[in-house]
Amino acid sequence: MCYSVLVLVFIPCVDLRQLYLPQLTFTALNIISCIYSHQSWTDDLPLCQLCGVGSAPNCVYGPDGKGTQSHPNEDGHFCFSTDCCFLYGVFNGYDGSRVASFVSQRLTAELLLGQLSTGHTDADVHRILSQAFDVVEKSYFETIDDALAEKANLQTQLPEGVYPSAQTQKIAERLKALEQEVSGGATAIVALILNDKLYIANVGTNRALLCKTTSDGQNQVIQIGRAHTTDNDDELSRLAQLGLDPVRLRQTGLISGQSSTRRIGDYKVKFYHTDIDVLSAAKQKPIISEPEIHGGQSLEGVTGFLLLMSEGLIKALESAHGPEQVNQEIVAMVAAELAQQSSLEAAAQSVVERVKRLHHDAYVSGRQRAPHCGRHEDMTLLIRVINYTLADGSLTPTQGGRIYPVSVPYSNHQSTSKTSVMLSLVMPAQGTLTNGSNTASTLEGDTPTAGQSPTATLQSTNTHTQSSSSSSGDGSLFRQRGSQAAQPDETGRVPPYVDFTQFYRLWGSDHSEGQGLSGDLGPQ
Repeated sequence: MCYSVLVLVFIPCVDLRQLYLPQLTFTALNIISCIYSHQSWTDDLPLCQLCGVGSAPNCVYGPDGKGTQSHPNEDGHFCFSTDCCFLYGVFNGYDGSRVASFVSQRLTAELLLGQLSTGHTDADVHRILSQAFDVVEKSYFETIDDALAEKANLQTQLPEGVYPSAQTQKIAERLKALEQEVSGGATAIVALILNDKLYIANVGTNRALLCKTTSDGQNQVIQIGRAHTTDNDDELSRLAQLGLDPVRLRQTGLISGQSSTRRIGDYKVKFYHTDIDVLSAAKQKPIISEPEIHGGQSLEGVTGFLLLMSEGLIKALESAHGPEQVNQEIVAMVAAELAQQSSLEAAAQSVVERVKRLHHDAYVSGRQRAPHCGRHEDMTLLIRVINYTLADGSLTPTQGGRIYPVSVPYSNHQSTSKTSVMLSLVMPAQGTLTNGSNTASTLEGDTPTAGQSPTATLQSTNTHTQSSSSSSGDGSLFRQRGSQAAQPDETGRVPPYVDFTQFYRLWGSDHSEGQGLSGDLGPQ
């Protein structure tokens, strides 16, 4: 009898990148090395210098208005550039960060190991993106196969209706630990720029916005794709074809605790959907990870920026101001910050902080939107500029460059929306903002000249909803010309930087008739 013996030798101290393995690329060897060094192979990928990311953790407000974080941050993101393409992604995890972290790591391996080239057509790119998402989810489920098998085995060992013993208590604790290990999922929005074309792949409830400055100085805002929820008629139609009741789905809203009808991971809705009442009649798997892909949209000659936002950021602003003009509001904030900040990271973080502040102010105000603002989830914003000139760096977030909201409403006769957007203390010029082909003017001012960054003036179309003003923070609200803050005089007052003499003279002349008032009025 003859036996074949396979011997595996593990040498942890050897740098695998020094071995001659022609069948593996240098990047693939990096991945193998990182498995043993507990590092991410993406650490060696070049980061894109044309984008910035801002983020804020989840928050639950107490009765006193103070916020506390309810769980660890579950969002993720990446922004890489290679010789042939740029790749960006924002991931919204839930029930833990495991899936979002796994997807952000593995998706890059499925797209940046030579799968993409400049010779690919739009159809090729769509196919590669779709295959990447499919492989990533299958790979994720492979990582939890053993835990799921152990969980199923232990569940069979728990007798029903028996008084808990030490043994059953131990099994129950292990089941709880396994459930935490395998539960959770993520939604994803991924942007790819290849051959000067933009492709967007969306799974779930994150959002992509493309803002383009037109030849006449206007800003055109385009939302690329729609959220995959039961409010999406296309998604309801897809689910109805599987045998589900669209009316009931729309009434239910949340499916297994989440609003998304497409998600990555979440083994319960993937493997046990028949146990979920609203999904039990489905002929096939109803909750899928297949991305909706758009593009390629040519970026040739485009000036503007691309925004990728997690659901938490969108919902926070919707909670504070209503959902009517969230896209226009966020673009206005981004444009205003890009005009003030010297780095994309600072601009992105300032926008996130502003949304966080507006959400908090809406809660403590006790007004109409307050009941909707008791908490917000993790927020992530990725800004990618396209032929866009940043500010000269004279202002930074710590020198007063951050724009604070003030309680001054502005009524725009061209808009019928009830959305409230507050004026800013720093009001740079801007052209009209259009949403697709429909003009909804929320930005007004002069047309940007060549080489000038488009900027934004935030306005309000609701005179009843206002945001409280505060002088706290890391910036100076009152500034003289230049970047130095004005100093108080001996009485503790800050010298005015706007001359209201003419205003009081005109006001006095209009109101002095029959009242015996002098036309030379001023502040008393």
